[in-house]
Amino acid sequence: MLIERIELRLLRLPLVHFFETSFGRVHDRTFILVSVHGEGAVGLGECVADADPFYSAETTTTAWHIIGEFIAPVVLRRTFAHPKEVFGALAAIRGHRMAKAAVEMAAWDLYARQQGVPLSRALGGTRAAIESGVSVGIQDSLEQLAARIETEVAAGYRRIKIKIKPGWDVNAVEFVRGRFDAVPLMVDANAAYTLADAAHLASLDRFALMMIEQPLEYDDIRDHAALQRTLNTAICLDESIHGVRTAEEAIALGACRIINIKPGRVGGHTESIRVHDVAAASGVPVWHGGMLESGIGRAHNIHLSTLPNFRLPGDIAASRRYYAPDLIDPPIEVRADGTIAVPTGPGIGVDVVWERVKAATQATRDLS
Repeated sequence: MLIERIELRLLRLPLVHFFETSFGRVHDRTFILVSVHGEGAVGLGECVADADPFYSAETTTTAWHIIGEFIAPVVLRRTFAHPKEVFGALAAIRGHRMAKAAVEMAAWDLYARQQGVPLSRALGGTRAAIESGVSVGIQDSLEQLAARIETEVAAGYRRIKIKIKPGWDVNAVEFVRGRFDAVPLMVDANAAYTLADAAHLASLDRFALMMIEQPLEYDDIRDHAALQRTLNTAICLDESIHGVRTAEEAIALGACRIINIKPGRVGGHTESIRVHDVAAASGVPVWHGGMLESGIGRAHNIHLSTLPNFRLPGDIAASRRYYAPDLIDPPIEVRADGTIAVPTGPGIGVDVVWERVKAATQATRDLS
């Protein structure tokens, strides 16, 4: 697999509905689309870095710089026997896993297209469909929250996640449980609490939650281990899991019972598979998180979720929840049974509408 050229596009897409977490409220998303060209084929990857450094220290600006000045010189005009070699080739560049992932995942798509197989098969996936859950952001009122959840439950989603923060947590969960007693429910704090809040977080135990996602600091493992010992509810780590080494540490210390895998966060598909395998060997289930991806990034997520230890519904929802229109057509749809069919075409297996991509493009850079 020879990488001959890389094209970067900075895109901006308005969200169908605002999305609010403990970081704040967003109405649109700015991201980088990476095209990797080689031997007559093109692979696509989507950088999940945001415009602002709130979820991660990486931003679209840093990723644009790192890909252009450091990653591209390493991979351009280089032949790889397999895309799993790309992440290792970038080891000299410390951090910047979102930037690395965008190029690495595009290389996986390129490879699968060249081989004429779906990306899921190249990754070692085993499913023809995946279970879909949905994430509901903080709303202006509890009634608005209930209305959003009612819509998602009616659409067939197999799990609901609500965002929480101090002042919007126990009250919101109690309200939702009163309205939707049987729905599989989890909460995501996005690092909004400290270990001093352990007793308050323990009050969530009575609501039979699937998990509490990332309650403490974004880079913490030790305090999560202490907190998990005080909770009946499973802790799921997201931001703290930077790769296989932190996954091993978290499991060994008992900092979590579940892991959220986002390939953009850990450096791409190769490192995601390593985290998946380490968790599977320890009996720790994983699920696939979401970063408000367009249909291009969402397709990558679907294919990765076909690996066997993705045992819980992921935050991979229908395209129309986020962007209308999306960058692909037909869009990604959730079936009535709450599942998404895995695309069967070569690579990520979706059709990109390039007129929409061009309309959303704010800047381009050609690297060759």
